[in-house]
Amino acid sequence: MIEVNELTKRYGDTTAVDRLSFTVHPGRVTGFLGPNGAGKTTTLRMLLGLVGPSGGTATFDGRPFHDLPRGLRHVGALLDAGDVHGGRTARAHLSALARGNGIPRRRVAEVLDEVGLARAAGRRVGGFSLGMKQRLGIAAALLGDPPVLLFDEPLNGLDPEGVLWVRGLFARLAAEGRTVFVSSHQMSEMEHTAEQLVVIGRGRLIAAESVPEFAARGTRLSVRVRSPEAAALSSVLVAEGAAVEPADGAGDALTVTGLPADRIGQLAFAHRVPLHELTPRSASLEEAFMELTADSVEYAAGEAR
Repeated sequence: MIEVNELTKRYGDTTAVDRLSFTVHPGRVTGFLGPNGAGKTTTLRMLLGLVGPSGGTATFDGRPFHDLPRGLRHVGALLDAGDVHGGRTARAHLSALARGNGIPRRRVAEVLDEVGLARAAGRRVGGFSLGMKQRLGIAAALLGDPPVLLFDEPLNGLDPEGVLWVRGLFARLAAEGRTVFVSSHQMSEMEHTAEQLVVIGRGRLIAAESVPEFAARGTRLSVRVRSPEAAALSSVLVAEGAAVEPADGAGDALTVTGLPADRIGQLAFAHRVPLHELTPRSASLEEAFMELTADSVEYAAGEAR
C-alpha cells in the first residue's frame, strides 16, 4: 500500500506539490492523472526518495523507500524509459540491477522473456526504439518481483499490440494482490486499464475515487439519437436550446447536449418524428478530466501570453 500524507515540495517561490494526501490500495490498478505541470512526476520521485520533500510523508506499507533494504524487492518503478546507458546491452543493464539488489540472475532472463525482449537481450540499448526501451523499463520494474509497482507514462512509444499487452500485465499484477500505480496522459487507455484514480492539479488533490465515480462528476451529459428524419429532428431540438452534432459519421445519428432523453422523446413525438434510438450517456473519462481540471491547466492552448 502507498500512503501519501500532506506531501509538499517547494522550489523557491514555486510550490510543485501542495499538501497532497491519498492512499493507493493493493489489488487494483490506480491511475495517476493531472495536466502537464500538475506535480505527478515530482510526486513519484518523492515516493522513491529521488527528490526530498519540503514537508509531509510518503510511505510503502508504513515505511519510506530509503528504509527498505534492496529496494527493487519492495518497489519496482519505471520513471524514464530513456534513463539507461545506451552502450549496455539489455541483459547487462538488468544484471547490474539484479546484483545491486540481491536478486537471482535467473530473473534477468525471466523478465526479458516476459516483456518480449528475450531475442534482444544481447543488443545495446542505444539501438532500441522507444517502445523497446519502455519494455526494458517494465522488465526492470518487475525484476525484484515486488509487491508495489510505479509506472510513469508506460504506454509512450508502444504499438497497439504493446498497449494491449501492458493493459493485461497491469490487470494480472493487480489480481495477484500487488499495488499498481500508473501515471498517464492517455485518458482513453486509463478508462480501460484503471479501476481507481488519483487526480491532481497544480500539486493539489482534485479527486481520489473510482473511474465511474470520477466520470459521473462531469456535467457534459449527452444523448445519442437516431432517426430517419434526423435533419427535421435537429431543427426541433435546436429550437428548444439543445446543441446537436452528427454522431459517429452516421447520417441518421445525432449527439444531443442540453436536453434530457425524456424531453427529446416528448419533442419527437409531438412533431411526429420517428426515433430508432434514444440513448443517454454520461461524460467519458476524458471529458470529465478536461472539465474538472480546467482551472489547473498551466499552459492552455490559445491563451494570451
